[in-house]
Amino acid sequence: MAFVGHSSLFVYSFLAGIAGNLFAFVLFVSPLPTFRRIIRNKSTEQFSGLPYIYSLLNCLIVLWYGLPWVTQGVLLVATVNSVGALFQLIYVIIFIIYSENSKKLKMSGLLIGVFCTIALVIYVSLEFFDGYARQNFVGYLSIASLISMFASPLFIINLVIRTKSVEFMPFYLSLATFLMSISFFAYGMSLHDFFIYLPNGIGTVLGIVQLKKRWNSVVIID
Repeated sequence: MAFVGHSSLFVYSFLAGIAGNLFAFVLFVSPLPTFRRIIRNKSTEQFSGLPYIYSLLNCLIVLWYGLPWVTQGVLLVATVNSVGALFQLIYVIIFIIYSENSKKLKMSGLLIGVFCTIALVIYVSLEFFDGYARQNFVGYLSIASLISMFASPLFIINLVIRTKSVEFMPFYLSLATFLMSISFFAYGMSLHDFFIYLPNGIGTVLGIVQLKKRWNSVVIID
């Protein structure tokens, strides 16, 4: 009976993780219309590149958390964030190419900062921490990074209200973030992994807030 229960929990955990990966993929590809527009118009217009910088840093930190050198048994965390890091890097590069000079310099500096930050995180965690201490160190960093990523789209609300257009806050981006968060919350709970379920639980709440604010903004604009 214990084996059956453990097997069921594994299946539940695996399915939750797969769902999280699928919703995350939708999240990763949701900015494609935005970047097609940027490439077509050869301008970033009023779009902000900061969410993609935050997402890249987040993916790299959480990817490091999900690798065996830090945490065992959370491979689905590593897979989703490796794909996410690749997408975000491509978006940031496109944003840099088509930005005006001031934005280009700023975004290039932030991108270099991201690579320096993750290199420092990896060095410090390998050099000064072992076992659970390393997992805790990287885990708390991933919590801070995830919460920052989940909260960052909320700052676009002012732009939506000012421009009276929701095009700068795509609905599918908001929805995919919410669905990804709730899936990985379930995944973390099934694994009893505090560093997965806590930030994704907060992300679920922030996702609801974001969807509600977006709906209210649409009502105001209409």
